[in-house]
Amino acid sequence: MSQTEAVLEPRLAHFPVTFYATVMGLAGLTLATHVVETWFGVGALASHVFLAATVLAFVSISVFFAVKWRRHRAQFRAEWNHPVKKAFFPAISISLLLIATALAPSVPDVARGIWLLGAALQAVLTLAVISGWIGHRPFQPMHISPAWFIPAVGNVVAPVAGVGLGFVELSWLFFSAGLVFWLILLVLVMNRLIFHDPLPGKLLPTVAILIAPPAVGFLAWINLNSGQPDALARILLNAAYLFAALVAVQAPKIRKTPFALSWWALSFPIAALTIATFRYAAMTDSGVHGGLGLLFFLMLLAIMVLLVVRTLRAIGAKEICVQE
Repeated sequence: MSQTEAVLEPRLAHFPVTFYATVMGLAGLTLATHVVETWFGVGALASHVFLAATVLAFVSISVFFAVKWRRHRAQFRAEWNHPVKKAFFPAISISLLLIATALAPSVPDVARGIWLLGAALQAVLTLAVISGWIGHRPFQPMHISPAWFIPAVGNVVAPVAGVGLGFVELSWLFFSAGLVFWLILLVLVMNRLIFHDPLPGKLLPTVAILIAPPAVGFLAWINLNSGQPDALARILLNAAYLFAALVAVQAPKIRKTPFALSWWALSFPIAALTIATFRYAAMTDSGVHGGLGLLFFLMLLAIMVLLVVRTLRAIGAKEICVQE
């Protein structure tokens, strides 16, 4: 083993699955930017650049994670069995579904293949993670966090592109599973947040994930119902606004927490809220929602700049990929 490998190998052993949250954030930025470009009738250069960055990030992270699985099985299994980190594994399949969504307008055939891969992996990981939750006595209420929405509720991402790609019945299946588990887990998560000890500092940014299920659920429901904003669509969108307000109240506390990859939980939910707001504005010709969507997009850009800078700084300071 070379000197360089000897230095990198311990960090590789602790390469976290939470890195895939960065891909979800970049994919969300890509999709939100495309919506803004369409809204203002400008070219799609920026969204194409962000899409390239998203794909590059996904491939790079996947290579490192695959090497970790091959060389450091004990650490990989420990992460899979961890009550919090386990919930982040489906971020891999959700990233694929989001990439397929971004590719669908320009290369639908490629997007269709990626969507099928992502959907199959999402189904497997959903069943594996939920099966791991059931009857697993070491899991306690303190282990529950908004990150638990990712495995099951992440299914609502599938219909966002799945309907347009021709997978209508599969999209209904994923949406149904995601909606049911959102309601179940929402009760459990709110019980945890209200009646138990506060979330640890590193997990506090995950409260932003509360925004994502209703926001993405709105987009999925609109696609499944031919683009008509009915009562359920309005309920989902306004629920996303409610959770966004709750997260905004928690923002001062989040700012005081030490930086960790969990901060990337702030990115995708805001992107989903931006897209949902612009989509509703376009369907209802609402200038108020158009302005609100632009405000959310500017917030998303500021958050993404902050996250990229802080992540690069943390990598340089060797604060990431270390044993916790």
